[in-house]
Parts: sequence; structure tokens; C-alpha cells
Amino acid sequence: MEEHITIFKALSDITRLKMIWLLTNIDDKICVSEIVEVLDEYQYNVSRHLKILKTAKLVEEVKEGKWVYYYLTPVTTEFRRYIQEAIQVIPESQMQSEINTCKALLAAREV
Repeated sequence: MEEHITIFKALSDITRLKMIWLLTNIDDKICVSEIVEVLDEYQYNVSRHLKILKTAKLVEEVKEGKWVYYYLTPVTTEFRRYIQEAIQVIPESQMQSEINTCKALLAAREV
């Protein structure tokens, strides 16, 4: 039961929910500086939110050169699958500005 409570607490904040929504719907990894720009948040706040999401085991990180990228933890339980499905159905219209900014940043990364 403790895992479930930790996950619900982690997702109870709008910024963390947006982070998970983005990672779920862009299907890519993203670094702190990109999240800062997409969500128009301070770097300190983004890092703090990511720490909470990592504690809840909702995201993981991988270091590539000087960059640390965050991605969704692979779904391993039915509960986590339901949580991810619930997040995926949040309408895109609620996140249109963030989606556009994120897509532009990801496209620029490839250039």
C-alpha cells in the first residue's frame, strides 16, 4: 500500500503531473534544461520535482556525456499500467503550449 500512496502523492502536484504526462506522450527522454523551458519553471524546482518522481519510481535517469536524461520507469505492475493509462487520456488540449515547445526542443536536439 505504501507504494500506491507514494505514487499518488507524487502525482498530486500539477508540475509533476505535467512532467509525467510529457514523458508519457512524447515517448522520449528529456533533460532538466528542456523541462525547465517547456514548463517555464526554475531549475531548482524541476530538480526537486524530479527527485520526488524518482523516489516514487515513476522516472529513471541515464547519463549521456554531460547530460542527464529522464524517462519513464518501465511499467511492471497492473497498478502502474492503470496509472499510466489514466495519465495518457488527459486531453492534449490541456498541454498544447508545452507540447509545441517540447517538440521544438527535441527537433533542435537532433540538428
